[in-house]
Amino acid sequence: MSTTKTISAQLRGVITQKNNGAFTVSTPTGSRNCPLTARLRRESGGELAVGDEVSVDAAGQIDALLPRRNWISRRSAAPMPGAHTHEQLIAANLDQVVPVFAAANPRLAWHLLDRYLVSAESAEIPALVVITKFDLAAGRPEADEIEQVAAEYRALGYPVLLTSTLDGSGLEAFRAALHGKRSLLVGKSGVGKTSLLNALEPGLGLRVQATNAVTGKGRHTTTAATLLPLTAGGAVIDTPGIREFGLWDVDGADLAWFFPEMRPHLDRCRFGLDCRHAEEPGCAVRKAVTDGLISPYRYQSYLKLRYDP
Repeated sequence: MSTTKTISAQLRGVITQKNNGAFTVSTPTGSRNCPLTARLRRESGGELAVGDEVSVDAAGQIDALLPRRNWISRRSAAPMPGAHTHEQLIAANLDQVVPVFAAANPRLAWHLLDRYLVSAESAEIPALVVITKFDLAAGRPEADEIEQVAAEYRALGYPVLLTSTLDGSGLEAFRAALHGKRSLLVGKSGVGKTSLLNALEPGLGLRVQATNAVTGKGRHTTTAATLLPLTAGGAVIDTPGIREFGLWDVDGADLAWFFPEMRPHLDRCRFGLDCRHAEEPGCAVRKAVTDGLISPYRYQSYLKLRYDP
């Protein structure tokens, strides 16, 4: 009898958790912990991600990675100055990326949001922006600023939801936006991702810790990226808090394309595609900023990413 195996004859599944090189795979016969075959580990370097579709052999090992339709990754932090960085996969086969930020505690960082959005644009994955803890900003000047900036992002085509697990505002809209989709939640520790999921579906039973009241910095409550099916349909991938998000495989010359408001102006610069949109004369992007067609904040965000991706 032939011992040759085909993917069609294997058990297929989806990676639902990756933690220190160990993989949990959901299959039609249940969830199981699966190591990689020696061959696949050698070929892939162990770089599989939550959301990857795989096949599992009779020995319970992941022996093949099926084609991805998309993925999100970031640049790894260099262990020391001058050291090489590498691509760090976060999740694969996504319908949307959901950057989550708190209105307060920790303070909202719009520049980090632009990093997430550029990464989503480069992967051609839609993005949904969620602001949590909006009750903490209500009635304060911060609320007006958040509303104003949220309106600017909505004008660019990015949906923005203002939510509160305390009073329930925005939760129904968020639930509807998740329905039937696989969504990747990203954000710093303490922004309220886990609390938000618990409010949407208490049965998830996710662990929550309060933000450190002394430092104002979040504590890690999620220790590994995890795919969580939703009762109403769809799934979310919750991730550990990310303090830094370096862009991967986004060339400086292409960066402006991933700012949707800049695209109509890119072919009008005097120096064409060689224009960095910084100090060059005849730059159509800079003129669009002066004419009020591009937000000065977003332009400054572009410049920061250009020199510090």
